[in-house]
Amino acid sequence: MKRNVLIVDDSEFTRNYHSYILREANFEVVTAVDGADALEKLFSRSFDLVLTDINMANMDGYEFIRRVRSNGDYSDLPIIIISTESEAEDKSRGFIAGANFYIVKPSDPKPLIENICMVLGIDDLQADDSKADDSKIDDSKINDSIIHDSRGKQSGDS
Repeated sequence: MKRNVLIVDDSEFTRNYHSYILREANFEVVTAVDGADALEKLFSRSFDLVLTDINMANMDGYEFIRRVRSNGDYSDLPIIIISTESEAEDKSRGFIAGANFYIVKPSDPKPLIENICMVLGIDDLQADDSKADDSKIDDSKINDSIIHDSRGKQSGDS
């Protein structure tokens, strides 16, 4: 069974990068451009995990997490912050808002998948038949996918 992940980031490049990595690890991915867009998508379908940035227009990651946590239906939904903000204060604000885990960008594919699997409580080597180890993810495919997706459709948006 594939796990459903909501990726929230205002950078199309970053959404495409993380989407590609997670799809290669056999996750289903939906993307959102900010917290407001993410709330709409979150309330319209079921997700196993949210991967969110902090700094976004309209609604930042902290506010998005607070709103998710204020709805009792999502109190157990794993939320991982992935951000360039690396100060202890930023991490503390994220955990106070309700995040389960905090990753500083940039993140290499293998540690990203390992951390997601850890939060989901699944074996990172299997990860639902994961192909996420570094030997199986072709960096040139990541770059080609990101370049292609940034010129046309927005990959993973639904």
